[in-house]
Amino acid sequence: MKVLGLDTSTMMATCAVINDERLLGEFSLNQDMTHSERLVPMIKEILDNLNMKVEDIDLYGVAIGPGSFTGLRIGAATIKAFAHLFDKPMVGVSSLEALAYNLPFNEIVVPMIDARRNRVYTGIYTWEDRELKELLAPCVLPIDELIIRLKDFDSVVVNGNGTLIYREILEERLGKQVSFAPLGLNSCKASSICELARIKYEKGQLDDYFTLAPEYLRESQAQRQLREKEKETS
Repeated sequence: MKVLGLDTSTMMATCAVINDERLLGEFSLNQDMTHSERLVPMIKEILDNLNMKVEDIDLYGVAIGPGSFTGLRIGAATIKAFAHLFDKPMVGVSSLEALAYNLPFNEIVVPMIDARRNRVYTGIYTWEDRELKELLAPCVLPIDELIIRLKDFDSVVVNGNGTLIYREILEERLGKQVSFAPLGLNSCKASSICELARIKYEKGQLDDYFTLAPEYLRESQAQRQLREKEKETS
């Protein structure tokens, strides 16, 4: 089964193609360009290099959040269009689950994506019988509250762009309890999206391209401003 996976939940745009359990190609780019500018050319380049077309893909996977509101919409819209146009199955994958999947067989894995205002999108995961299990569902937490929760564990491994922003406080408050992922495993990887999409597909966990929507976990700035304006005029 050939799977195309995308992740545009952060500044890193990444796409990959796997065939069953073999990685055919992966492209990741963290550059001062919008996802709308670079995503489709990235997909075209990786498929061209594999002598494949979009319609040759058997399953489409995409990160559905949390993360950048605009990035998530672009990634989801792209995959939904492919699935609709070529009548192929698709699967939405949590960007936090995909980050945790980068770190196989660690006891406690804690991905963190910056949510601004001293908060992170996060979850807590562990590996059991070679499967990634969820201990804390994806949520948005103040970094101080997350650190308090992590003190309950003997050791944790963290990754994601939130760990770069809050590394100093994590080291100060958790000390030797916390370990940081190496550079290559600290960012979103489309190959993880591909693998998780295939696993979910095999379990019958498919999504509908008409109803799939990003999981933002909080209101956008525009939504908050509108709600505050409505309160003022009511």
